[in-house]
Amino acid sequence: MILGSKEVPQAICIIVGTNCGTGGMGMKRLWHGAKKWGQWWNRKERERQEAIELDRLLLVQEIQKAHKEWVTAQLRFEYVMEKEQIDYAVFALEAAEKRFEMLLKQAKGMQITQAEVCAGRSMEGSS
Repeated sequence: MILGSKEVPQAICIIVGTNCGTGGMGMKRLWHGAKKWGQWWNRKERERQEAIELDRLLLVQEIQKAHKEWVTAQLRFEYVMEKEQIDYAVFALEAAEKRFEMLLKQAKGMQITQAEVCAGRSMEGSS
């Protein structure tokens, strides 16, 4: 663009919505730009929602896995015979319990309900 010329950059035409010598096309371009921006925004919002749902699903699956590990550790503790086995069983039980509690706290922060976890567990059993 030459200083002092009557040419106006297209970006300015789009922003202000003037025709800028294009025969009234400025508003159409502005509308088209706003429409494209809206589509981009909606796509980003949809991707964000899908990512949140995926995080929730993965956390529910981790909770279910941690619960199984905790139950297994409890059973192992009940059937130990030797001192070394007792030490390991206590360690495994405490670790499984702490992991389960940590995941439940995380789920509470994400407002995941017990019903969601149980629904996932019943779906897991049916497959």
